[in-house]
Amino acid sequence: MSCQNKDKYYQHTLKKEIHFKGKGVHSGKDVSMVIKPAPPNSGINFFRSDLSGYKSVKAIFKNVTDTSLATVIGNGDFIISTIEHLMAAFSGLQIDNGEVYLDNYELPIMDGSAFVFTEKFLRAGKKQQKAARHFIEITSPVELSEGDTFVGVYPDNKYNITCSIEFKNPVIGKQVFSTEIIPENFVEEISRARTFGFMSDVEAMNLLGLGRGGSLESAVVIDEDTILNPDGLRYENEFVRHKLLDCIGDFALIGMPLLGHIKTSKSGHLFHNKFLHFLFSQKDSWRTRSFV
Repeated sequence: MSCQNKDKYYQHTLKKEIHFKGKGVHSGKDVSMVIKPAPPNSGINFFRSDLSGYKSVKAIFKNVTDTSLATVIGNGDFIISTIEHLMAAFSGLQIDNGEVYLDNYELPIMDGSAFVFTEKFLRAGKKQQKAARHFIEITSPVELSEGDTFVGVYPDNKYNITCSIEFKNPVIGKQVFSTEIIPENFVEEISRARTFGFMSDVEAMNLLGLGRGGSLESAVVIDEDTILNPDGLRYENEFVRHKLLDCIGDFALIGMPLLGHIKTSKSGHLFHNKFLHFLFSQKDSWRTRSFV
């Protein structure tokens, strides 16, 4: 086995800290975020620097407190909101350990994708650590459905995702996309896919005081059969690619890398979290393993 191939079996963190500033898409609040390297086996942990004592919460599915508009984690009396795009960047680039410091409760939306996070991660570089990665390996199929919403995971010696969406809107229609989740694929095929919404939903969210940080700079907006963004789409099937990005971020809350093939249909944050709780109740369907 070559050194390059073995590299993916060791844990990694960032080589140096990186900084972001922006607005929360739902709150509209300004937020500064700093991401720092972290020790082996610590995982991804979020800290609220605006609260006394730097309160923290680990990014795992059991700490999810809300999925109505985004994936939100919390610990007692505080929350960290809209973590899915950043978590996708950690997972897609195979960065296992990091400390994320925020001075507000919602992460910056940036351009509505994981591109800005990904770009800065790549500039900072990642450092191999003297600890093996521990994988969740799927040993038999696990499936969960409610109506026409479906998530399943199947044995595979790699990490693959196949995502299917279907909307009545003719701009989207039915789309399917499948890829192996490795850094080069994540950078080229997934990281730039933006969140999207319909003009009718935007108006409704504005009435509810939500979506205050959203704009054509941070989302693809559809009005009936028209894309309102002047530059159009970044990928022909950007909508399903973004749903796959969200899936990567939500499944990163396993807290360990996955060996298996995830298949989703018409799913989202809520059902992803339901599925993870169900998966971990099926103890005969997976095992943990390392390769070094």
